[in-house]
Amino acid sequence: MNRLAIRILTLAMLSLTLAAAPVVSVVYAAPDNDPPPPDKKKKKSSEARPGNEQTAFAQNAFADGYRAAYAAIYDRHDYSSAITQLKALGRDDSAAVANLIGYSYRKLGDYKVSQIWYERALKADPNHVKTWQYYGLWQVEQGNRDQAQYHLNRIAQLTGTTSEEYRSLAAALEKPPGTGLVY
Repeated sequence: MNRLAIRILTLAMLSLTLAAAPVVSVVYAAPDNDPPPPDKKKKKSSEARPGNEQTAFAQNAFADGYRAAYAAIYDRHDYSSAITQLKALGRDDSAAVANLIGYSYRKLGDYKVSQIWYERALKADPNHVKTWQYYGLWQVEQGNRDQAQYHLNRIAQLTGTTSEEYRSLAAALEKPPGTGLVY
């Protein structure tokens, strides 16, 4: 009887542990300094073989090109060059690439084209946190504070309120409207 009670107690504890465990969901925040994953389009059988040097070279070339464009944006503030480099990658359907193109156009002051690229990024990946942040900052710059708040709420749903993306957009929203700040 004692062994049965121990087994039942153990089972009950395991059940409680599993029931009380937090639900874990995967969110790909795609930090802009890391290139997006390789293209998932169907590959020819010769390209899909492990160890294929051409595939590895193409992936490395893409990653190198992405990092060069990233450096052009964040290190040199050369947004025009970055746009050209990012488009040359042939992956502007990727959320990370489209987001950086949108960011570059925004920094150049071309808000209409920037908006198109942000929306393209979110269409590619509705959970791309960096795009929600940058597009939210775009909304603040345009005076669309309600939309910016929506973007902030979306970031909170995806990453919580302690992420860098959340804090950045929240700080922008705390500033008084009409101050002409550009982020």
